[in-house]
Formats: sequence, C-alpha cells, structure tokens
Amino acid sequence: MNVPAWVQDSVFYQIFPDRFANGDPANDPPNVQQWGERPTVLGFQGGDLRGIGQRIDYLVDLGVNAIYLNPIFQASSNHRYDTINYYMIDPKLGSSKDFSQLVDKAHSNGIRIILDGVFNHCGRGFFAFVDVMENQQDSPYLEWFHIKRFPLHAYEGGEARNYRGWYKLKSLPKFNTQNPQVREYIFGVARYWIEQGADGWRLDVPNEIDDDSFWAEFRHVVKQTNPDAYLLGEIWNVDPRWVGSNHFDGLMNYPLRDALLELIVENKISSSEFMRKVQSIVEAYPQENTFSHYVPLGSHDTPRLATILDGDQRKIKLFNQMLFSFPGAPAIYYGDEIGLKGEKDPDSRRAFPWEEDAWDPELRNFMRQLIQLRKTYIELRRGQVRFLKSEQSGAVAMARTYQGSSVLLVFNATNTALDFSLPVVELAWADSTPISDLLSKTRHVVTEGKLGLHLPPYQALMLAPA
Repeated sequence: MNVPAWVQDSVFYQIFPDRFANGDPANDPPNVQQWGERPTVLGFQGGDLRGIGQRIDYLVDLGVNAIYLNPIFQASSNHRYDTINYYMIDPKLGSSKDFSQLVDKAHSNGIRIILDGVFNHCGRGFFAFVDVMENQQDSPYLEWFHIKRFPLHAYEGGEARNYRGWYKLKSLPKFNTQNPQVREYIFGVARYWIEQGADGWRLDVPNEIDDDSFWAEFRHVVKQTNPDAYLLGEIWNVDPRWVGSNHFDGLMNYPLRDALLELIVENKISSSEFMRKVQSIVEAYPQENTFSHYVPLGSHDTPRLATILDGDQRKIKLFNQMLFSFPGAPAIYYGDEIGLKGEKDPDSRRAFPWEEDAWDPELRNFMRQLIQLRKTYIELRRGQVRFLKSEQSGAVAMARTYQGSSVLLVFNATNTALDFSLPVVELAWADSTPISDLLSKTRHVVTEGKLGLHLPPYQALMLAPA
C-alpha cells in the first residue's frame, strides 16, 4: 500500500475560498457582499485563488505546510458542492492560470494543496443533467443519474421525488456511479487535476458511493498519476473499512474532536473513559493510516471552536495542545488561529478579517509555537501512543514515544486545580532527570519514578527531558 510519508509531517490549513482573501476584485459577482458581512447561504464575498496566493507568506509565517481547499470548480453556490463543470475553475475564483500560479507558489514554499472532490452528486447545471431536463426520457444521459419517472421537475419546490438527490435536495442530483461512462468521467477528472499539480483529493461523502470497486479504481487512477498523492475520506465515525489499498490513505478524524467535546464541554465521559476512547480510535486502524488521518477541531461543517468554547482561552489552548499531540496531520480551519467565531454554517464560513486589530495575537502566537514543536519533535509526528495511569481523576496523560524517546502531554480536564504525582517509569525517565515543559520552559525533576505536577483548571503541559 502506498501511503504518502509527507502527510504525517504535515500541518494542514483548510480554506473556504470565497471567504479567505480577495486578490482580484475584477472577478467578483456584481452582487458581491461587503467583505466581513454576516455570511448567508447564497451570498458571495469575493475570495479567490489569487487572494490565497497573495497570502502564502502569512501561511508560511504561521508554519503550515499543506492546504485543503473547499471546492473550487464552477458551481452556482458559494460552497460549490453543486458542481457544474469539474474541468473549470469557477470564474468567481479565477482561472486555470490562477490555479497554476497558486500551486507553483505554494510548492515553492514547501506547501502542498489537496482539492475537494465531490463525486457523489453534481449541480443541476451539470451538462448531463441539463440534457436530461431538456430532453426528458429521450436524453442520452438518463443512466448517468437515478431517474424514477417523468416529467422531470428539478426547480419547483419540495424534495427531489422523481430522481435521487443528495439528502433529497433537488439542487444536488446523485450520480449513478455504476454507469461505466460516469466512472470514466469522474476518473478523468481525478487524473486531470493531479496532472495540473494538485497533491491529492479530499473525497466528500464517499460512503454515499458504497462501492468498493469504484474507490479501488479511483485510487489506482490517482496513484498511477502521482504515487505520492494523498487520498482523504470524509468519514465521520470510526470505520477501518475506508482505509487501505482499495480506499483512502486516511480519514477526517472527527471522532477525536467528539471525544474532546464529550470530556471538556459536555461532561459526558470521565478522563479514564476519554483515554480508553482515544486508544480505541488509534488501535482501530493500521498505524500507517492512523498517522495519515486528517485531524480537525473545526471545519466548514461545524460551529467554530471559539464559539463552542465561548472564547475560553484555557479550553481553546487545551484543545489545540491535544490536536498537536495526537497522531495524524493536525488541521487548522482558516481563522481559528486568530480566534474567529461562528455558529453552524453558513456562520462558520465568515470572511477572514485581515485587519490585525481583529486578531487574538496571543492565540496566533500559541498556534505558531505548537506548529514549531510539532516540526521539531519527531515523537509528536511518528511516535507510538500510550496512556499513563494516574490515580488523579480528571487528569489525562498521553505519551508519544519514538525510538525510545518520549514527549508527554498531561492535562487537567476539570474546572479545579490538580496536584498529583504521575508515575513515569515506563517512559524510562530516570530519577533526577530534569523534565521541561516545552511551552513555558518550567522545570520538573523525576523523583522515585514520578513527576510531581500542579495543573490549574484546563491547563496542559507538554513535557520532555530537558
């Protein structure tokens, strides 16, 4: 199996293209909203590919080295999951030349780019579906979709009843991926954009295409084009079926996010239950896939972290320290590093505020530190996961160990301060060994095989031998 080694050394940055940066106002639609206006389902704010390219220096300074772009192909909506033309950059985002220049600039700065592949469904404006609407039962493209009866009504109100639409939405007709012509078309798209320089695909709702042979062939086409391309599946639960030689290199690891929310926000599980849950997530997959998961704390599909945590800096930092300690590629949703807020979509898709007085500079600096630590310590990228037993309830201790060297994350998941001793014998940290917190530089010393620790509420330590 060919899992690209670069993924586990990556820190991803997810960008919703219409809302990150406007580099070319000439391609804005005439009804463009003012930048920073409260987002709506239908409104565009003018972000584009040129804007992303102009802000590469910002991303380099932050320290990320991979970008996941929400859909960029021609579509009628700002989210572009209703694709009209898979071979064309949406004109409101720019041109093929703009895409090429963005890829070149990203690659020259050591940043890879993966694209959002929406192959379960398309938009009503997709050429084959337009033909079906125009020619009804006489269309040569009938077998491209799941047509139930005629006449086909794709615009009148209500659910899609005489054809299958994703979530019964009339605007999102579902492909018939059993059709060889449809498969040939989709595989051609997959190959084409890898040839244009994309470094992989994030596959939208791949479980809706419940066909192992489809994904095996998709993988073969992509890996034949570029063996180092990354295939990422949007699977929301723990399901090992979706990784391996017939599917994807890694999955979007929402289950870790869920476990953190259950522990720290919802108070549904204890610290010991949290550790067992995380251990089960790690052990569910082969190591090469666990280390190739994409690990998000937020995305275009979730409320923003700063909103969920009500702006509590302690909890925001705690979530991110866990993120950067966990196996897989940590993922930052654009703007989370500066404390951008947002309820569920469309509000989670606000425009990035480029006026620095709107940023949380302390949080951004903290994120830069975490990214640098991830790059510096190979244990955090390649290390085996083990949880240390603590008699202190509310405390979580997780080590990443690589070739005998360990980094230890210890955090307090409660709203009260904790004072306790943590056994570290299994890490081979000898008595009198000085141990440093990698962020605060505070020192601890191993005594009788234990570390004496004081943790204020919702605080974490990242510990390693000094």
